[in-house]
Amino acid sequence: MDDVESPFDCDAAVIGGGPGGLTGAIYLARFKRSVHVLDAGHSRAARIPRSHNMPGYPQGVAGTALIEAMREQARRYGAVLETACVHRLQRVDGGFALHFTGGREPLRCRQVLLATGVSDNEPAMPHLAQALREGTLRYCPVCDGFEVIGHSVGVLTDRCAGVREALYLRHFSEHVTLYFTQRVDVATEDRRRLAAAGIALQAAPVRALRLREGGGVLIEHEDGTDERDSLYAALGLRVHSTLATALGADHDEDGYLLTDARQRTSIEGLYAAGDVAQSLNQITVAAGGAAIAASAMHRALGLPG
Repeated sequence: MDDVESPFDCDAAVIGGGPGGLTGAIYLARFKRSVHVLDAGHSRAARIPRSHNMPGYPQGVAGTALIEAMREQARRYGAVLETACVHRLQRVDGGFALHFTGGREPLRCRQVLLATGVSDNEPAMPHLAQALREGTLRYCPVCDGFEVIGHSVGVLTDRCAGVREALYLRHFSEHVTLYFTQRVDVATEDRRRLAAAGIALQAAPVRALRLREGGGVLIEHEDGTDERDSLYAALGLRVHSTLATALGADHDEDGYLLTDARQRTSIEGLYAAGDVAQSLNQITVAAGGAAIAASAMHRALGLPG
């Protein structure tokens, strides 16, 4: 009897080429599954100048170096890595068709791991890349609160949710000031909590941000100009979950995909790991979730047909 040609191009597609997606690809490839990684090239981890809380790197590791090492590892075991932007998922024949921008033919696969992550809402600031590289601008106090111990720190927000981040950073520094991009009615209870923690509240909206010569940032507001060693932007995130939500996948009010203990979404065959499914935006959390997802995918795929 002639072999019946498979309607699929691969067992699994991983959408997203950051640490989460690449961990999933490494696991799947080592499980002897054919896997394609589709990477649009916008990994949040690639913007990290140097991570100091990544296990196994006592001197820290640049985000780009970590990703390149993981890409090499995935290729070594047979994963196919492509630069491509997926704009739509379609259910077909018990699997999925991935549709790309640019008119490329769809890729058909049996299962999908979505690792598309999130993006930071950036402040209006010149020389943004330099500010990130030098540690003047920061986004993640969980990642690098240690690096601002004893420094003067500003927290820039456009909403009262920034109060939580200022309180979190107070653990690392006694010199924390909360700034707003617009006039915000700060609740009496929040004012009390800030005052009790010794956090300064600058209610006058910020008008401009500039790098300070020799390091740090100048924060111009209606009442004057402040100098701070580092500025944390607490302006929220954009969760890249629309590929899944367009299929009807369950999600929370912020757009994070809801997954079970095996990282399965509410859509059969569609898994999610990393920042798109977690609110603790950490490389180790993304990698762990992707390992769980890839292991579940391997079991669900079963024996070769």
